[in-house]
Amino acid sequence: MTIQQGQQPLSRRQMIQGGAVAAAAFAAPAIVRAEEVHQWKMVTTWPKNFPALGTGANFLASIIEEMSGGRLKIKVFGDKELVGAFEVFDTVSRGTAQIGHGAAYYWKGKQQAAQLFSAIPFGLNPQEMNSWLYYGGGLQLWTKLYEPFGLIPVPIGNTGVQMGGWFNREIKSVEDLKGLKMRIPGLGGEVLKRAGGTPVSLPGGEIYTALQSGAIDATEWIGPYNDQAFGIYKAAKFYYYPGWHEPGTTLEGIINKKAYEALPKDLQAIVWNACKAANLEMLSELTAKNNDALESLINQHKVQLRRFPDDVLRHLRKMSDEILAEMAAADPVFKEILDSLYKFRKQVSAWHAVSEQMVLESRGL
Repeated sequence: MTIQQGQQPLSRRQMIQGGAVAAAAFAAPAIVRAEEVHQWKMVTTWPKNFPALGTGANFLASIIEEMSGGRLKIKVFGDKELVGAFEVFDTVSRGTAQIGHGAAYYWKGKQQAAQLFSAIPFGLNPQEMNSWLYYGGGLQLWTKLYEPFGLIPVPIGNTGVQMGGWFNREIKSVEDLKGLKMRIPGLGGEVLKRAGGTPVSLPGGEIYTALQSGAIDATEWIGPYNDQAFGIYKAAKFYYYPGWHEPGTTLEGIINKKAYEALPKDLQAIVWNACKAANLEMLSELTAKNNDALESLINQHKVQLRRFPDDVLRHLRKMSDEILAEMAAADPVFKEILDSLYKFRKQVSAWHAVSEQMVLESRGL
């Protein structure tokens, strides 16, 4: 600081007081910003606090609040608490809620191609899905697909490789699929329909009652940990694998674009990276807990574990390829996304043939 002629030097007390005033002036905007609290609602397609899925939504909300120092608070609503499970997409698109959690195949009525971002029959496993989305162009295509709805999609969890489902009779041949009423969403449902069955779309909270009452003959849900929590073993005893229809199902976060862009940049970064953390959290939890639940189902509840016969799997694979090709031929957007997914599957399969697959085989020697 330069002292002009005739100006008396400042005393030490004056300098300290002046510095404090200046510091307060510079700090004032930061204090106002820090105290600004954003309140969001999250609507989900899951029952409130349902293991891994509902609690996964809770986990996301809690870490966003913690990472933001309380500047972004999210209240989580389960199925039917604010809106029904299948109303989540429209609710977030309208801005009634700022974020939603579900699965993209529930929205095939909005965009057929949305299903490709959850799972395709005989498609990518969880590791491959994440790789395609983050590094193979999948997330960019997903974002482009949802742009007309004012939504930003983001992966928030993966179920892992699913089970083939619960049946009230054994599946010994393709003939046993004919006339079967089965709760199975997405592209898997289209394959079942072509095989002669009747796909039924139900939110998770309605599965057990429908199976117990005979409204459906079979159901897929997720895997042992979640299936046991629903008590599905009480309504059907034949438990089939593998989950050909959903080999690695990505669960979806949808964020209202206007709400997201209204956040400060640091809160935007927190939301984005918290979603990545929640994505890892859910898959890790299910991987850790599925086998214990499977052993409990078999040993305590006397569930009969069955493998789909090879000829059934071959037939389902053939029909799946036919259906996907037909849908791609009818919809250029669907084709663009499917081509990207297939290209990635080809290259990652070549790598896994000498890495993951070989390690798994060598462990069994």
